Amino acid sequence: MKAVLGLSLKARLSLLYAVLLILSVVIVGFCSYWNVWQLFINNKSAHLRARAKPIIAHWLTDYGLVSVEHPASKLTSETAAILARDLTSKQSSAIILDNTGKIIAKGKRLPEEPDAPPPELGQFKKAMSGENEVTYFANLNGTSLLVMLIPLRPRPGSPKVFGVVQLSTGLREINRMLFRHGAMLMAIVALILILGTVAGYWLIGMSLRDLQGLVKTCNAISSGDFSKRVSVNTTQGEIGRLATSFNQMISQLESIFASQQRFVANAAHELLTPLTGLKGCVEVLLRGAQDDPATTSRLLKAMYREVNRLIRLCEQLLGISRLEGSSHVHRQDVVVSEFFADFMPQARLLANDDRLVLRQGPYARISVDPDLLKQVLFNLLSNALRHSPDDTPIEITWRLLPDFVEIQVRDHGEGMDATTLSHVFEPFYKGRSHTCSYKRSGLGLSLAKSMINAHGGTIKVESAPGKGTIVSFTIPLSSN
Repeated sequence: MKAVLGLSLKARLSLLYAVLLILSVVIVGFCSYWNVWQLFINNKSAHLRARAKPIIAHWLTDYGLVSVEHPASKLTSETAAILARDLTSKQSSAIILDNTGKIIAKGKRLPEEPDAPPPELGQFKKAMSGENEVTYFANLNGTSLLVMLIPLRPRPGSPKVFGVVQLSTGLREINRMLFRHGAMLMAIVALILILGTVAGYWLIGMSLRDLQGLVKTCNAISSGDFSKRVSVNTTQGEIGRLATSFNQMISQLESIFASQQRFVANAAHELLTPLTGLKGCVEVLLRGAQDDPATTSRLLKAMYREVNRLIRLCEQLLGISRLEGSSHVHRQDVVVSEFFADFMPQARLLANDDRLVLRQGPYARISVDPDLLKQVLFNLLSNALRHSPDDTPIEITWRLLPDFVEIQVRDHGEGMDATTLSHVFEPFYKGRSHTCSYKRSGLGLSLAKSMINAHGGTIKVESAPGKGTIVSFTIPLSSN
């Protein structure tokens, strides 16, 4: 078993195919041989019986055994010898047995006529009990014989059996024909096995060729080459669907790793900027600027701002990492209108004017973490305020969807081009902006997406240059 398990998949499938083919062909061949043998034996038996019955019937009539009360008393050696000789030929021999199983006559007279095997007591008793179809095989001097017992009755259907006729014939011709049939069958079986095994090995190899390509692609990917893809002859079948799914998975992994590399590079860049500023301030202080109180105060304030910037950046990164799952989401049932009644005064303090417009939607109860929802909305409003003119409104509204509530934040600002829109949720990505020079990390929308995904919702952005931006996200409805 260990040796078989150590073989390749192609070798194991080929071995399994060969074993099943051998079993099926051998079973079919054996059944064919058995049926032919049974056909020959049945034909031989029918021929013997058809030849013997008219002779026995004529003999019963000639010797007056049809109507006598005790026919066994008239079964003598002389009358039995006549019947035995009539039933004996060059192909078959006959002997007559009385009702005790004693041989009273033999039909062989010529040397070329076959010898009769000795009777078997068990088979004789079957015939004496009235069983008509008593046939068995015997062996005499190395020759196979077919033996048939025919009960002697005064007339057909009579319960009186006063003797038994034993007919025997050699099976040499049948055995010779069966040998030729078996040899031909074995040759056909061997040819089928050879051709079938070779064809099966080739077909299995063709079927597994795509798997070999999959292995090569996996090896290339493990070395870092994510550009490789599995090429298959057809997308149908299990291997074709596997290859298609594998290619899709690699495309997603390639995108994820590329995004991760950009994330690491951007994170390093974002961290490097405040650290460089801190280093510069420390170098100035080390050169003796600490003796000038004004310079020292200015440098310390700059260092304080850079440290706060680092803290905010780290908090946002930790927030995204923490929200990979939903374990940090503390859900509760919240009525949307009540939530916004509490949220809008805080939001207007952030905007510092009356630009925010709340458009009431239908009654809805959602399952949400209110603190996270506020953080999402503050991030979206901060972006909207930053990228829209001071005299344009920022609208907030909601609507019902199947199993969800969709909340929208809309501004009428500068909008985004297609390139920026395709990367808007990537961490640290900063699209082109001509209206703001404020230093920011580019993590606001990434953090918002993580929060929405943690709730089981989705978020999308619709925008066009000069036509403003609409950010829509969904929150599941409460089960109550």
